[in-house]
Amino acid sequence: MSTESLFQPFKYKNLELKNRIVMAPMTRAQSDNGVPTQQITDYYARRAASEVGLILSEGTVINRPASKNLQNIPDFYGTEALNGWKNVIDAVHENGGKMGPQIWHVGDTRSSADYPSIEMEKASAMTLEDIQDTIAQFAASAKSAKDLGFDVVEIHGAHGYLIDQFFWDVTNTRADEYGGKTLKERSRFAVDVVKAIRAAVGEDFTIIIRLSQWKQQDYSAKLANTPEEMEEWLLPLKEAGVDIFHCSQRRFWEAEFEGSDLNFAGWAKKITGQPTITVGSVGLEGDFMAAFGGHGTEKADLTELTKRLERGDFDLVAVGRALLQDPEWVKKVKEGKMDELQDFKAESMATLY
Repeated sequence: MSTESLFQPFKYKNLELKNRIVMAPMTRAQSDNGVPTQQITDYYARRAASEVGLILSEGTVINRPASKNLQNIPDFYGTEALNGWKNVIDAVHENGGKMGPQIWHVGDTRSSADYPSIEMEKASAMTLEDIQDTIAQFAASAKSAKDLGFDVVEIHGAHGYLIDQFFWDVTNTRADEYGGKTLKERSRFAVDVVKAIRAAVGEDFTIIIRLSQWKQQDYSAKLANTPEEMEEWLLPLKEAGVDIFHCSQRRFWEAEFEGSDLNFAGWAKKITGQPTITVGSVGLEGDFMAAFGGHGTEKADLTELTKRLERGDFDLVAVGRALLQDPEWVKKVKEGKMDELQDFKAESMATLY
């Protein structure tokens, strides 16, 4: 098995990467009251030193009520939290890495059990004023990322959180301009977020958006049931300013539509012509849901992944649990030390090694 394709450089606009491997965003919820600690800094710097091409941070929240559902999810606003993130990006750069924050709003996923320090109220529909302020806060956090020296910014638009709740007809029953019967109509909120971020960061700064068909509320959900519906979803986002589509699947090798073995990232690249990131159980046999049940996952070879990368289905590959388990995963793959790769252990979910 040759892994040479994983170690080709990548360049797009202002973003230059030494290889095609991305560290996937993984919620750690270990930032004290939203402020990244030295332990967080060391966690990311360790992976930069081990030759990860691009690090995407765990989800970091914007300055809006209810933007987080766990107390120690990191903020991406406020002097103290931004100073913490400045320490992170400086350490990543000192260790030869590139990084972007994933900016996030969890939407209506909170519960008092998840977030005991706050008196929770039943979620109500956002007013138009709420929506406009939320859009502005996404842009403000993205601008802070650029000002702090981050290399890219990623918008979390997947997995049943706020932006995805606007996409999905099950959760978006609005009768105003941010609702609608079609996916294209329900994409207006995301489009407006992207436009505001593009205006805030300028034309040369790379914007990534993470999208998924599946939801934490329904693993079998699909926003786009056909390539034509996917066009109506993705092309407006491209036109608004998205540079790279990060296409989340539970298993990267699964075909998105009948009649083609292209996965989600493959279809997104075909439809938009933009670079895409594939993600979903890379280097492991099973999907990540087993980890939440306390189960580990055996390592897997990279033959299918590299075959798809070599034929141009996607441009970048995001690795989650394998990098969580072993910060030196990339170096081991590069050096052909496949026998030294580790099975994933569920207890690693709680560590910051």
